Amino acid sequence: MTQSAALTGLVLTFNEEKNIAACVESLLPLAKSIFIVDSGSTDRTVAIADQLGARVVHHPFETHARQWRWGLDNLPIESEWVLALDADQRLSSQLQQEISAFIEKNPRANGAYLRRRQMFRGAPIRFGGYGSKRLLKLFRRAAVHIDVDEYVDHHFAVAGPTVVLKHFMIEENRNEDDIGVWISKHNRYAMLQAREEIDRVPPRGKLFGSADDRVRWLKRMWSRQPLYVRPFLYFFYRYFIRLGILDGRQGLVFHFMQALWYRLLVDVNIAQLRGQQAGDREPLST
Repeated sequence: MTQSAALTGLVLTFNEEKNIAACVESLLPLAKSIFIVDSGSTDRTVAIADQLGARVVHHPFETHARQWRWGLDNLPIESEWVLALDADQRLSSQLQQEISAFIEKNPRANGAYLRRRQMFRGAPIRFGGYGSKRLLKLFRRAAVHIDVDEYVDHHFAVAGPTVVLKHFMIEENRNEDDIGVWISKHNRYAMLQAREEIDRVPPRGKLFGSADDRVRWLKRMWSRQPLYVRPFLYFFYRYFIRLGILDGRQGLVFHFMQALWYRLLVDVNIAQLRGQQAGDREPLST
């Protein structure tokens, strides 16, 4: 496969020495340039990226969305197309070939959704709605938009037509083989997610629109459901209705922790924040 001068790889990192090599190596056959935006790694992340020929730049971290926006606005990206990957994501060889063919055809589309195959502690998550989640990762730089006010997640969006590519992007965070790392990270995310749900009205979406339209619609529906009840309903839906039970032992851990434990922790934080806000509004006793 020949490198495409029309494509630049862009990756965000922070202490990703267990993941970065696989990510960059999957981009090397495809991208002419690979930029790493690092936010202060103290492990071997930067050294590994340098050894593989990626260009590393440093920028303080605020949120994922703002970090992506900074990279797109400030890096000397010369190509029309950008492929934006998290450090724990990598392209399968079939997807590499599919992206190369897609770029060479110079399509009218302004973006392409990649199908994600989630791995958790060495096991694939094939069910529970996670079998092939679609993420917009490949886009024309001039057409992309990012909601920089998101606290936790980031979502790329483009004006104009998009396509869905067939083959898988693999997401496997080897840092999370230690379940304590997963718990610590999601404990931080839960507070941010709670603050976002209190501070922001979810944007409108469409059930029968694009993948991102459906996500926005579902988030709005989720925000209207009662606290403490919705995590249990969501876990039941994912594990039994969407057959997450077929993902085996590691699947049980993943669906329980991600669909129930994490969402319940978000709800606890929301209730706590609302209680603090109500207390702030109470008049001082005399």
